[in-house]
Amino acid sequence: MLTFEEKLNIIETFPQLVRKEVSLNRVNFHFPESQFEKKIVVYHLHPNGNGFVYAAGLPGYETDRKGFVNIREFSEPALILLLQDAIKALETVETVETLEETWINDNQFELTLLNEDLDTWLVYAGDLLDGAFNSYKEAANYLEEEGFRRK
Repeated sequence: MLTFEEKLNIIETFPQLVRKEVSLNRVNFHFPESQFEKKIVVYHLHPNGNGFVYAAGLPGYETDRKGFVNIREFSEPALILLLQDAIKALETVETVETLEETWINDNQFELTLLNEDLDTWLVYAGDLLDGAFNSYKEAANYLEEEGFRRK
């Protein structure tokens, strides 16, 4: 296990991180250039060696419900890799093209299928939300079951 000082030395090699002292001799490191609301990369690094790094959505890391991974037992190479991955994830904004399709039934009634983000497909009847789905396939199945087809 790396000591508090060793972890500090590793973290401080990342010039894009800004050190912030917090209570109980703990230290946070912020990433001010984050493209997201989340700015804290290293959370509550404690003199006993415990601490957390934000890794929500990063494959291969077991995180808590807030998206942090405990780094208490991390080796130097593992900590460096995690910090690189965390910073890269916070500085990268994925662009998602908005997909919009019109679906119509035999009575010429139209519904709009819209994808506004990576995880949500919405069906609108005019301005009214008719349904929300986790995938295009789920939304399309719903529309087909209701007698609609792509226009």
